[in-house]
Amino acid sequence: MEYASKDIRNILVAGHAGCGKTTLIEALLYASGATERMGRVEDGTTASDFDPEEVRRKASLNSSVVPVEYQGIKYNMIDAPGLFDFETGACEGVMAAESVLICVSGRSGVTVGAEKAYRLAVKNNRARMVFVSKMDLENADYFKILEQLKIDFGPTICPCVVPARLDDGTVAYINLFSQKAFKYESGKQIQIDLPDIGHRFAGLIEAMNEAIAETDEALMEKFFEGEPFTTEEIVSGMAAGVRAGQITPVFCGSAVNQQALDMLLYNMKELLPAADAAAMVGEDAAGEPVEVACDASAPTCAYVFKTVADPFVGKLSFVKVLGGKLTSTSNVVNSRTGQAERLGKMLTICGKKQTDAAAIPAGDIGAVAKLTTAKTGDTLCDPARVVKLPAPTYPIASYQMAVRVAKKGDEGKVSGALARLIEEDPAITFAVNPETKQQVIGGLGTQHLEVAVAKLKNKFGVEVTLETPRIPYRESIRKKCKAQGRHKKQTGGHGQFGDVWVEFEPWDCEELVFEEKVFGGSVPKNFFPAVEKGLRQAAEHGVLAGYPVVGMKATLLDGSYHPVDSSEMAFIMAAKLAYKAAVPEAGPVLLEPVGALKAHVPNENTGDIMGETTKRRGRVLGMTPDEDGMQVVEAEVPMAEMQDFTTFLRQLTQGRGWFTFDFVRYEQLPQMLESKVIEQAKALGNLNDDEG
Repeated sequence: MEYASKDIRNILVAGHAGCGKTTLIEALLYASGATERMGRVEDGTTASDFDPEEVRRKASLNSSVVPVEYQGIKYNMIDAPGLFDFETGACEGVMAAESVLICVSGRSGVTVGAEKAYRLAVKNNRARMVFVSKMDLENADYFKILEQLKIDFGPTICPCVVPARLDDGTVAYINLFSQKAFKYESGKQIQIDLPDIGHRFAGLIEAMNEAIAETDEALMEKFFEGEPFTTEEIVSGMAAGVRAGQITPVFCGSAVNQQALDMLLYNMKELLPAADAAAMVGEDAAGEPVEVACDASAPTCAYVFKTVADPFVGKLSFVKVLGGKLTSTSNVVNSRTGQAERLGKMLTICGKKQTDAAAIPAGDIGAVAKLTTAKTGDTLCDPARVVKLPAPTYPIASYQMAVRVAKKGDEGKVSGALARLIEEDPAITFAVNPETKQQVIGGLGTQHLEVAVAKLKNKFGVEVTLETPRIPYRESIRKKCKAQGRHKKQTGGHGQFGDVWVEFEPWDCEELVFEEKVFGGSVPKNFFPAVEKGLRQAAEHGVLAGYPVVGMKATLLDGSYHPVDSSEMAFIMAAKLAYKAAVPEAGPVLLEPVGALKAHVPNENTGDIMGETTKRRGRVLGMTPDEDGMQVVEAEVPMAEMQDFTTFLRQLTQGRGWFTFDFVRYEQLPQMLESKVIEQAKALGNLNDDEG
C-alpha cells in the first residue's frame, strides 16, 4: 500500500544499549497486527536484529528499518544500535528521520546513550519524544527518571502519560491529556477510575498546561485566565510545541507486556511531524544553499542514507524520497558524480524481509538494489533540478589494529572486501602503512573491529586476525663523525675499486642531505651520484634497530679511484662501508613518533585525563571549553602509548568522551626504552635488511 507523505512518520529510535529499543519496535509491530507473535532479542527472533552477529551477541549492531502500519498511518521505525561502537547507525538514521524517539529504561534511568540521542536530535533539528520502557518492573521509578530528564535535558521535558501502581500490584497509566486512567490485560486497554497519586497529579497537569500555553498566544491568554484547555487544544498545542522543538513529551509503558503502546502510537501520529513537513537544506548545481521540501509533485529527489553490502543481492541502498516518486525507470543523476544512475528494483524493507515495490513515494523510505556508484550520503535527483544534500557526520575512528591474513594468497582479497565493508560502515578506515607495510584497519573500539572481522569472514569469505600495529620508529645521530669506506675486490679480469672518506653530522632535515667537498679530483665527478645513491640506500636501515635514519647530513670529503677497476657499483659499496663504519660512532639514537591529542571530555574528567596523559609520557599543553559543557584537553603524547587510549577514555567518561590524535613530529626515545624497541626490531627481522 502506498501512503501519502502526510500519513508517514519517519522515526529514529535511539538510546542506551539494553534500554529496550528493539523490543519496543517488536511490540509495536505485534500491536499493529503485522506479526502473529512477538520476537525476543534473547532468542534472536526480532525483526530488527537479523544479522548473524546481532543474533550471536544479542544486541543491535546495524540500524534497521521496520515499518509499522497502524490505523492508516505508516511509522517507519529506524532501530539504531545503542552500543557506542556502532554509533554509525544513529548518525545515518537521523538523516532519514523527522523525529527521534529516545528510549529510556525504567530500571536504569537516563544513561549516556539517552544523552547522546537527545543531543543528536537537537543538533539535527529533529522533533523529540521520550518513552520510558519496562514500567511494569518492580524497581521502575518513573518520577525519579522524570526529575533526571529535567536535570539533563532542561525545561522542554513534559510528562504526558504517567504510571500508578494499584493495590493489587498492577500498573495503571494515566493519560494527562484526557485525565483518564487505563490498565492493560493481555495488551487490551481497560478504562479504570483515576487512581489517587496525591499532590503530584495537579502539579503534572499544571506543568503540562504551562508548556502548552507557551506555544500559542491565545492559549497563553486562556491559561492566565485560569480556563481549562480542551483535549483538542492540549493535543494541538503539544503538537505545535513538539514540532518547534519547545516540548519533549514523555510517555511510558511496557513493551514486553503490551502496556500503553496504543497511547504511544496515537501520540506519535498526533504530535510528531509528518514526512510532508520535512525539509533538508542542500546545495544546488551552482553551490548555493537550497531548501528541499518533501513534495510529491516536485522533481524526483532521493537521499541515500544507508548502504548494505549483501553478498547475495549485491549492494542495497536505503533511500528516503523527498521529491516526486522513485521507480526503477526514474531518470536520475548522482549529484556527487554528475553521472546518470541506473536504478535496480525498488524494495520495501521490514528488517531482513524485502518486498518488491512498484515505487517509493515522497516521504517514504525504501531500498534500491544494485546502484553502481551511489554511496551513503549521495543524492539521486532529476537532471532538471540537481541538488546535493549533506552527508551524515560520523564519529572518528580512533582505534587502530593491523590486519593479518589467515590464509596465504588472500592478501589481495582483503582490500576489496574491506572497501565493500566501508561502503556499509563509513566509520571504518583502512590504509596500508608505507613504512611498516602493514594493512591497518580503524574503528570506534574493540567490538567494532571484532564485528568487522566477523563480517569479512561471513560475507566475503576472507579470514583475518588482528594484531597491534607496529610503530614506525626512526633513527638519527647526535655527533659528527668521519670514516673511510674502501671497497676492493679482485676477480679474474676487471676488479672492483672504490674508496671514499665521508663525514656524517646531525642536520635539521627529514631525508639525508648529501654534499661533496672533494678537491683535486680524488673522486671523479661522475661517481658522485653513485656515492649519494649508496648513502641513501644505507640510510634506509639504521644501525640500532634497522629503522630509517633522518636528520643527517653526509659530506663526501676525499677518496681515491682506479682508472680501470673503479665503477658505479664499487662506489655504491664504498659509500655503504663508510656509513657502517661512521654511524655507530656518531651517537646513534632512536626517535619515536609523537602526536597531538585533543580529548573532548566532561568537566569532571579533566584531572583524570591530564594525569593519564602524564603517565603515558605525554605533555599537557592546555585546556579549552567545548560545546555541550565539555572541555578539550590538548596534549602531545608518544604514539606508542596511545594504543588502548580509546578503551580508557570510554571507561573513564562512560562513553561521553572522544578524541582525535594526529602525528606531529619525531622526538628522541628515552634511553631506558631503547633496548625494548631494539629487541622487537630483532624479532621482526629489521636488522637482517642489511645491504652490502
